[in-house]
Amino acid sequence: MPDFSAHAATLGVTFKNLDLLVEALTHRSYLNEHRTGGNHNERLEFLGDAVLELAVTHFLFEKFPGKPEGDLTAYRAALVNTFSLADEAERLGVNDMLLLSKGERKDTGRARQIILANAFEAILGALYLDQGYEAAERFLSVNLYQKIDTVIEKRSWKDAKSHFQEVAQDKKGITPTYKTLLEEGPDHDKRFTVGVFLEGKKEIARGEGPSKQEAEQAAAQAALDKIS
Repeated sequence: MPDFSAHAATLGVTFKNLDLLVEALTHRSYLNEHRTGGNHNERLEFLGDAVLELAVTHFLFEKFPGKPEGDLTAYRAALVNTFSLADEAERLGVNDMLLLSKGERKDTGRARQIILANAFEAILGALYLDQGYEAAERFLSVNLYQKIDTVIEKRSWKDAKSHFQEVAQDKKGITPTYKTLLEEGPDHDKRFTVGVFLEGKKEIARGEGPSKQEAEQAAAQAALDKIS
């Protein structure tokens, strides 16, 4: 079994009840494969998501007293989206801490980003249960709030497609186009792969999602990451 006390230290936190951190880092697939009798992290993720929304909302409300509700909502969405949370989770080393099935561990694409983002929220939920709101808020102040300056500088508070269109038109004078490259899975569990192109032929990046719209947003974000 991994050393979860060491994991807590890597995360910069301590736990009175270390079992909460174990649960936060346990993916459903691990229990399906190992039958340990423990709990997976989905309930903690649910709780952490609520803590995250309240804490980030309060942070932005205090930091930007002159901004209207629409801007604050866009800033919050940029801070707490899957890409942002997965990036922070990876920076913290959560990828190496997760308890995953062998199959899930091999997947390093969009599915892993979702798992990492969910784990970030689960860790937050675990901290909230273990030590209360202030401990969870301190964790965010160290590991998320600092991203707001970059969000504003790069205008990533805009949705990725709109932002990439602005960048492409500004730098190239070209409007991006999107093409569905792959559609797989049954109707209730579709998976789309979409490419974003300039000048109709040059593929800049691609993204995946459960709908064409989400796959397009993922492709646009991947394109923005390439040129940033």
